Amino acid sequence: MSIETPSPELFPAAGLLIGERRVADATGGVHRHVYPGNGEATLDVAMAGAAEIDAAVQAARHALPGWKRLSPDKRRDLILKFADLLQANGPALCQLAAAENGMPVSKAAGHQWIAVDNFRYYAGWADKIGGEVIPTWPAQGLDYTLREPYGVVGIIISWNAPMALFSGGVAPALAAGNTVVLKPSELAPFTSLRFGELLLEAGIPPGVVNIVPGGPAAGSALVSHTGVDKIHFTGGGATARAILDGARHNLTPVALELGGKSARIVFADGDIEAAVRDAITGATSIAGQGCLLGTRVLVDDAIYEDFIARCKAELEKVALGDPAKAATQMGPVISAAASQRIMGVIEQTQRETSARLVTGGKRAGGALANGYFIEPTLFADVDNRSSLAQNEVFGPVLSILRFRSDEEAVQIANDSLYGLAAYLHTHDVRRAHRIAARLEVGNVWVNGTGFSPSIPFGGVKQSGFGRTGGLPGLEEFTKIKNIWIAN
Repeated sequence: MSIETPSPELFPAAGLLIGERRVADATGGVHRHVYPGNGEATLDVAMAGAAEIDAAVQAARHALPGWKRLSPDKRRDLILKFADLLQANGPALCQLAAAENGMPVSKAAGHQWIAVDNFRYYAGWADKIGGEVIPTWPAQGLDYTLREPYGVVGIIISWNAPMALFSGGVAPALAAGNTVVLKPSELAPFTSLRFGELLLEAGIPPGVVNIVPGGPAAGSALVSHTGVDKIHFTGGGATARAILDGARHNLTPVALELGGKSARIVFADGDIEAAVRDAITGATSIAGQGCLLGTRVLVDDAIYEDFIARCKAELEKVALGDPAKAATQMGPVISAAASQRIMGVIEQTQRETSARLVTGGKRAGGALANGYFIEPTLFADVDNRSSLAQNEVFGPVLSILRFRSDEEAVQIANDSLYGLAAYLHTHDVRRAHRIAARLEVGNVWVNGTGFSPSIPFGGVKQSGFGRTGGLPGLEEFTKIKNIWIAN
């Protein structure tokens, strides 16, 4: 029996959310959403065109003075009320997440809590944003700074983790006093639209957050709009270059959170069982469709074959299935095009390299055949110069590489255009500190992964610039004004 298509009642009301208006007849046309679990269409998504982007920016500009001047404690309390609604609506939001991009509800629950925690964390900052008093010389005066909101912020998020990405940008933007025009991907717009409804229900004024699903034309209109004061983008490098080109005309500041090919370095003295578990989780929790996942696994020569054997055994236990079912560990990839692209990478690797296919490498069959399911796949003996090791697969594919010394591990890990994250597994604390300091990445996790809203996250090199999370994430959405008062 094939997987059932989600009920239409699960989805939010059709249309963009501009102010408090639903706009169903948008000039960008429609996108027919397809459920990744079975390849069947669900409903048409209204797509923003330039006219709707302009209307959303105007709504945000109209709402800006009131939101900016609202006392910080009131802004804090409204954001906290919204976080409470996110918590109360958790089960329905997780089912909606499964319907929009195939993320299993068991994994969506973690993303829903990331969203709740992000909004609660940044609500706590809303009444604590201040400047500093600056020493002056030789002239005598009182000099101090203020941190002020940019104004209208355009936020563009990817389809792979909409709840987490929405909160990572919108929460600090609102706490700082900005208003927002958010463009979710047309592939997965539904949780963002539902968040928009809950923002209004929480009492956040219309126009403070506007939700405008759309494709490249909508993104281009947003980043080039003269009424947008900052752009925050999460996605791929090619789109980021187009965004930078569009933003240059108005000199609009931009923050970019881009892709990664993160190295997971497993030393012989580490907890091998935990390293295997974390590697498997990274490759399968959202079907490998994540920028920070450690899918390039560097393994000490002393434990190399043992590690591969353990990974193979665990990958073959992963339960693929209906994203709406609690027992499902891995769902489908986002679309038919993504499935074809990933299978192309697997076939090219087998055809053009000496990498060893250990397990997987095929589309799932049986009851899953109509959906976009790919078997969890493991390649060993991967050359770090190969396309498989250097480029994002954005699918459930693990690459295993061998190293024989700490120096070689660092060299391989850093031999990448990307610099988003890295993972170390070792019980040698001195080694952990030494190697973490040498890795050319924005984030290093040692012996496990934590993702508190209080920690800054972002990349270097072609993984982008700017940060989400923590105080740096708040400061991305503020600008400094200096004030001098002569004695």
